[in-house]
Amino acid sequence: MSVGLIALLDDVAFMVRTAAASLDDVAGQAAKAGTKAAGVVIDDAAVTPRYVVGFAAERELPIVGKIALGSLRNKLLFLLPGALALSAFAPWAITPLLMLGGAYLCYEGTEKVYEALFPHRAHGHEAEVQGGTGTDQALEDRRVASAIKTDFILSAEIMAITLAALPEGSFWMRAAILGIVAVGITAGVYGVVALIVKADDAGLALARSTARPPFGSLIRGLGRGVVRGMPILLTLLAIVGTAAMIWVGGGILMHGLETYGLSAPAHAAHEAASSAASYVPFASGVVAWMVTAMASGLIGLAVGALLIPLTRFVLGPAWQYLSGLWRKSN
Repeated sequence: MSVGLIALLDDVAFMVRTAAASLDDVAGQAAKAGTKAAGVVIDDAAVTPRYVVGFAAERELPIVGKIALGSLRNKLLFLLPGALALSAFAPWAITPLLMLGGAYLCYEGTEKVYEALFPHRAHGHEAEVQGGTGTDQALEDRRVASAIKTDFILSAEIMAITLAALPEGSFWMRAAILGIVAVGITAGVYGVVALIVKADDAGLALARSTARPPFGSLIRGLGRGVVRGMPILLTLLAIVGTAAMIWVGGGILMHGLETYGLSAPAHAAHEAASSAASYVPFASGVVAWMVTAMASGLIGLAVGALLIPLTRFVLGPAWQYLSGLWRKSN
């Protein structure tokens, strides 16, 4: 009995050690795979704050919360099982789907540029596409829905990069790693976004501090600096977010074309990046990334510029016609 009990305890201890090692392996692989998607994560964090600009302060965190929940739902309920299913049964479909998503990002980003250059025409176009202005709640709902749609594309890219970075393993291990990356990235991105959009409130509280000298004046000065700087930061983030949508979308399309043998755009971008980096050896990595992003951005702008009239004159009317038929049939 004692020998059998010792053997049983030894088996249990071995199983615990194996499980712990597996969990450690999953966590380590999740961290490595997550870092591969760091560029898209930064783009996601830069894109999101522009959807909150213009709303009352008390609505900012609820809106960020709605977008975060939508993002988590995108990743866990749709993209995670979809990525696993596609990788198992239809790996050939991953690249075309990513390219469709990239084209959508190009369209969204280029439309924002069009709006900045031709505000009156762009506002009319957006009203056509989104169905007018409506109430504040309707505007909030549309803004959240638009943010979640954009997040879906960026999240798909994050999950695809993560999946590609994973070594061969069991189905459940890959699923666990993708789940950890999905939750961790969502919490990180929208935690940072929440801090950004509420930084002005924190600055106002610091500016009203009643602390005594010498630290009181420093705290109040810091608060005033934050309050004055936040509109500038939010404007810069909106610009970076728009640019990020265009260069990420263009990059997805460029790499997708390379997958299908059309490697000229990617090859030209790589050559230009290498050439530019050789002139600045002390910052070669940064310069190479900037040139590659510019090349991706030019592709994204070109595709987006083609999609705006296509959406306005072809896809938009077709969608309205089909929607009208659906409403009549119901």
